[in-house]
Amino acid sequence: MTVPDLDLDLLTFLKELSEQEFNKFKQLLEQEPMWLELPQVPLSELQQAGREDVVEVLMDAYEVQYTWNLAFDLFARVPRQDLCDRITRRKIGHREMNKALIHRKVLSQWEIAYFGSSHDNFAMEVVIQHLYVLGRTFTLENGYYEENMNMFVLGDNAVGKTMMLNAVLASWVSEEVWQDISHVVYITSQEVNQIPHCSLVDLISKDWPGGMAPIADILSEPKRLVFILEDLDNINWPLDVEESALCSDTREQVSMSVLLASLLQRRLVPGCWFLITLRCRGRGTMRALMKDSDCFLTMQFGDDKRERYFTLFYKNQRRISTACKLVSENAVLTSLCRAPVLCWMLCVAVGRRIDQADISSCYQTRADVFTHFLAAVLSSNVSRADGPRRLALLERLCALAVEGLLHNTLSFQDEDFRSVGLSQDDVSILETVRLLLPSSSLKGHYTFIHLKMQEFCAAIAYMMVLVHYQIPRLRNKPEEKREVYSDFSPVVTWIFGLLNEKRRQILEACVGCQLLDAPLRQHFVQWLQAWGQQGHALDFHMPLFYCLFENQEEAFVRQLMDFFPKVNVYIQSNRDLMVSAYCLPRSQALCKLKLSLLDLFKHQDPHVRLTTCQIRSLAYWRDICSLFHTNENFQDLEICNSEFNTTSGRILCKALMHRNCRLHTIRLSHVTVGSDLDDLFKVIVALQNLTFLSLNGMQLTSQIFAILREALASPACAVRHLRLMRCDIKANMCGEVASLLVNSRNLKKLILSNNPLKDEGVKILCDALLQPGCCLESLVLLFCCLTEACCNSLATVLLLNKTLKHLDLSVNFLQNTGVLILLMPLVLPTCTIRELELSGCFFNSDACYNLSTAILRNPNLRSLELGSNNIGDEGMVMLCGTLEFPGCNLENLGLDECKLTGACCEFLASMLVTNKKLKKLNLLGNRFDMTNVSAGTQDMVQAVKQRNPNLKFTSQSWAKRKGLAGGLDYNLWEPGFYRRRSMSGLEAASGTDAHGS
Repeated sequence: MTVPDLDLDLLTFLKELSEQEFNKFKQLLEQEPMWLELPQVPLSELQQAGREDVVEVLMDAYEVQYTWNLAFDLFARVPRQDLCDRITRRKIGHREMNKALIHRKVLSQWEIAYFGSSHDNFAMEVVIQHLYVLGRTFTLENGYYEENMNMFVLGDNAVGKTMMLNAVLASWVSEEVWQDISHVVYITSQEVNQIPHCSLVDLISKDWPGGMAPIADILSEPKRLVFILEDLDNINWPLDVEESALCSDTREQVSMSVLLASLLQRRLVPGCWFLITLRCRGRGTMRALMKDSDCFLTMQFGDDKRERYFTLFYKNQRRISTACKLVSENAVLTSLCRAPVLCWMLCVAVGRRIDQADISSCYQTRADVFTHFLAAVLSSNVSRADGPRRLALLERLCALAVEGLLHNTLSFQDEDFRSVGLSQDDVSILETVRLLLPSSSLKGHYTFIHLKMQEFCAAIAYMMVLVHYQIPRLRNKPEEKREVYSDFSPVVTWIFGLLNEKRRQILEACVGCQLLDAPLRQHFVQWLQAWGQQGHALDFHMPLFYCLFENQEEAFVRQLMDFFPKVNVYIQSNRDLMVSAYCLPRSQALCKLKLSLLDLFKHQDPHVRLTTCQIRSLAYWRDICSLFHTNENFQDLEICNSEFNTTSGRILCKALMHRNCRLHTIRLSHVTVGSDLDDLFKVIVALQNLTFLSLNGMQLTSQIFAILREALASPACAVRHLRLMRCDIKANMCGEVASLLVNSRNLKKLILSNNPLKDEGVKILCDALLQPGCCLESLVLLFCCLTEACCNSLATVLLLNKTLKHLDLSVNFLQNTGVLILLMPLVLPTCTIRELELSGCFFNSDACYNLSTAILRNPNLRSLELGSNNIGDEGMVMLCGTLEFPGCNLENLGLDECKLTGACCEFLASMLVTNKKLKKLNLLGNRFDMTNVSAGTQDMVQAVKQRNPNLKFTSQSWAKRKGLAGGLDYNLWEPGFYRRRSMSGLEAASGTDAHGS
């Protein structure tokens, strides 16, 4: 609420007016609001109104800031300059009070030097770099002023955003910057998250003594007002509010969502400025809020700043060089030291070892750094704790850490400390050694020095025998968006690091704690062995690799890596590359590797010298490529979404050229190798053991086709399966593909899916398929923009070609006419085709007569895929009649998403009971409503599995199997379905037989 005697204050001013001045005041009041773009007050109420009445009318008509702005203008015109001067002096006084408030709320804590003078000196250097920009941002000077501007400050956790805010506020308090700014309203995300409903007046007033803020003076000049919103990405309330819901009255009680959205969109306090901080993960929110007139500043902690930090900390060139080398040569430590406080922790952890020659062997991982840091601060003189006291402190600190993570809490209060047995003296010790720090935004709250330290302590808690503590407050605490902790993988990574015997010995020697390792080792071995046996259970192995890298115990790492013969690795950074280069060579069981390397090996000027980081990345890449010839079990390589420059491409080629390379399968998907792509293809097709080559999303030139043609024509070439998907092969390039078919001696399967071949291109391929030298057995033309116009050529191939056994024409616009033409050769028993796929070819039940004839007449046909066509019940009945004939040899039938209903179930069940040759059937995605089906038919359906036990029902649709869409797992033939048939349709059966054949 606002100051309660504000109206009396205005009354005091009016009482100092003479009657003549007061009457003039009322006369001016009839016209002045129009000049200020305010609504007119009721004139009838002013003519006979006394001073108290005028105050009441003004307070009812306008918000308080508008009332005082209006009064100021009227006093100046009465004229009573002395009253205007008193209002001005009052505003100046309130401005000084605002500065004192900011100092008390924000700056008093910042003035405490927590990490020593070198840390503070570094902080000031960083701040000075940004202070000029922020200082010039909010100004009324011509050429610089921008109304309603938002200034966003973007940066990672602990990079210095709050520190910079404090610095600019300190400069404002001392009048070094922002001379045009009269008031600052400082709002934190933690504060607004605890207030579901509020008015702007209440939000501003909450920090003022007694909750009474001089709202009139604060809001009287919006262009001199800055709102600071700290941690926008941590706000729980949605900001995408409908425009009709926004409010414009500062006194109105609204939800916090509406209040913040109204402020940010300037429905409230139009003309004011905003300074907003957020983490990098909040970029999407920032983009949604930004206007063309807004700007943003990104705070980064790069290599230059890290080196400067070490310079200020050590002040000794040899030690500075040692620290820089330690971090720069280890990508994991480089990624760790991305904030000043983490650099400070590294310096403390290294301590006097900075002068040792073998320092890099002591600090290889993050776990090394954090173990040494924890041991250093707990055993330091400032901790004032002996051995038993240190152990008690560590146990209770770790209990606090794990309870906090389990209940989404990163900040703690006195009652939380008491709940885990920490006294005020204990907290004072932990604050002294900088394991706990006072919260920068919540008074009376503490946080761990960094979230990584809380995670590290939580990992220790899982390895100790602790008393089970509970923190009652946390169970009912409202969640902060930033504190929602659902991913415990960092804690698991720390546990792997602490399983290392050397690190456990460090903590045991310092604190006396006994960390349990045997049960956890056994748990991880059993857990990962089970995952490895599932084959596809672990599709993304990078988190596991980080765990193993942190462990660094050779035998243990090799044991766990051997559980995974198939590995998928998505490498996005030098750190990922380093960790992968450590783990992959330690797996002798590895036989299949899928790699993705994004933005690591960018093309550059060959005359420019490589950086140390680039040279190190190439060394890691060479270690990974060595797998191709050092691991005798390794046979299958897939590289996708990757870009190689000249040097990295040559390393790849050299590894593939090694005489011990035993690769049988190579898949390249969306891979670029600069100008050396031809060289890579020459190396690949020359591999003696290569039988499967897949090129997906690759740019195929005439030169590459020539290389393929020459290789496939060689008697030594073993490639039997060639896949050229999404390579933008058009009709004019089909001659190149046809030459591969004619000249190849061993090629048996060709996949050309997702290429715009069109009818003209397929006709060229058909001519090649009719050549005597072509020995192709399988041709896949899924989604190749085909129509019925090419079906005559395809039918000729089916009639005359004696080697083709499999043809896939799915997702082409063949319609009934095209399908009819294709099926004509199948009527002849001389047609050798065994598998025909026509899913999604836009035909209906009219084609089922010809399908039935082909099934019945052709003894060679074993598999027919008809999914996603409008076969319907009528067509299904026709097919069922054919499938009941003893001469039908069909073994697989795909009818998923064919618009079948319960009306055909009687015929379908009868056929399935009779036909003993059909081994696999796909009925997914058909809405079988059994409500109106007779009991006899239902009994027959349930009897299918007993009377035809060899029949398997497919659990995956054709589209999902080919990677086009998700499947619908409906199984009519699972008996439990009928016990649930009261539920709507087949939805009840969505979980049945999900892992069928």
